[in-house]
Amino acid sequence: MSLVIKGKLVRKLDVESGTSKAGKEWKKQSFLVNTGAQYNPEVCFQLFGDDKIQMLDGLNDGDELEVSFNISSREYNGRYFHNIDAWKISKEATSNAPETIPPDTDLEPLGDDEADDLPF
Repeated sequence: MSLVIKGKLVRKLDVESGTSKAGKEWKKQSFLVNTGAQYNPEVCFQLFGDDKIQMLDGLNDGDELEVSFNISSREYNGRYFHNIDAWKISKEATSNAPETIPPDTDLEPLGDDEADDLPF
């Protein structure tokens, strides 16, 4: 299942590493995104492998992001564990400049002696 969510980067967690049963080295890093939802607004995503972890380079807390991810579940000893694996992160362009609305030059104000012919 592939999904996309937008939100604000809350923080990057520390990189974790280890060795698999097959003897291969692995690394993963998790990060939190605030979606702005009323209930449970923070979502913790994980990146697995050096190439995915590098997607966080250049991103700072507070940046607006769009995260593409997959959700997976697995059972272990009768309990289910879920992963939210990010596979694409895009920084959203934000504009801090206030929107300006140009004045409408086609309209002229009514004078005191001009009749207003509106029905209301």
